Amino acid sequence: QVQLVESGGGLVQPGGSLRLSCAASGSIGNIYFVNWYWYRQAPGKQRELVATITSGGSANYADSVKDRFTISRDNAKKTVSLQMNSLKPEDTAVYYCSLGGAIWGQGTQVTVSS
Repeated sequence: QVQLVESGGGLVQPGGSLRLSCAASGSIGNIYFVNWYWYRQAPGKQRELVATITSGGSANYADSVKDRFTISRDNAKKTVSLQMNSLKPEDTAVYYCSLGGAIWGQGTQVTVSS
């Protein structure tokens, strides 16, 4: 059984930075061929896709976070990270990592407030 555990959330002031990490454990098989995703869900809103990194290392971002967020993966460590810079109050949400769109972490809260 594969499990994902996120870490790195917290409270930060506008303009600040946070780095989220997500680690996979269990019988994963060949993680090299699977895409990773970061989603977020703000109160009262639908879950939205924030960033994707493909098996080949190509990254894609939602327009709202482009040029501020960076997704990266480490296949050897079975992790994915999301570096978030220039954070805005509208980035406040629970952030979820997903492996292949089928396995989900429990979520980590990010709050951007002064």
